[in-house]
Amino acid sequence: MTDRPVDQDGLNQEHSEPPVESEEQTGDAGEVTELRAALAEKEEEILRMAAEMQNLRRRAERDIESARKFALERFVEGLLPVIDSLELGIAATEQDNATLEKIKEGGEMTLKMLLQTLDRFGVQPVDPVGERFNPDHHQAMSTQPHEGEPDHVVDVMQKGYLLNDRVVRPALVVVSKPKQE
Repeated sequence: MTDRPVDQDGLNQEHSEPPVESEEQTGDAGEVTELRAALAEKEEEILRMAAEMQNLRRRAERDIESARKFALERFVEGLLPVIDSLELGIAATEQDNATLEKIKEGGEMTLKMLLQTLDRFGVQPVDPVGERFNPDHHQAMSTQPHEGEPDHVVDVMQKGYLLNDRVVRPALVVVSKPKQE
C-alpha cells in the first residue's frame, strides 16, 4: 500500500482537484446558452401560433353557428310582404264594398309576389303539361289513353318544385298511354 491520504470515498486526494475549464468548454457553454435562448424563443413562438389557431377555430365556430341561426333571414324578409298582402286581403273581405273580383285580383297579386320571392331564392315550379314524363321530377298518379305521344304528361294534379335544380316536391301527374283500338 501507499502512504497517500484517502478521502471518505476511498479515492486518492491527489486527483480530486477541481476541473479547470478550458477555452473549448467556455465556448461550448456560450453556445449552449445561445441554443437554449433560441429554443425558448421557438417554444414561445409555437405557443403563440397554437393560441392563434385556437382563436381562429373559435371564430370559425361562431361564424358557422351564426350562419346556421340566420340562414333563412333573407328568405323570411322576402316573405314578409307576402304576409302583409294576405293580411290586407283578409281585412278587405270584411269591408262593405268588397267584391269577389277584387278579392280574386288581390289573391292573384299576392300569389305573383310569392312566386317572385321564391324565384329570387332559386325555387322554381314544375308544371310539365305536354312534356315527356321525367321520373326524376314527376310522380305518375295514373295513366290515361291519349291520341298524342305516349309517356307525356297530359294533366298536372299538383305542381312540383325545384330548389336550385334539386327536387323539393315532384309534380303529381297523369301520363299518356297509347289508345287501344
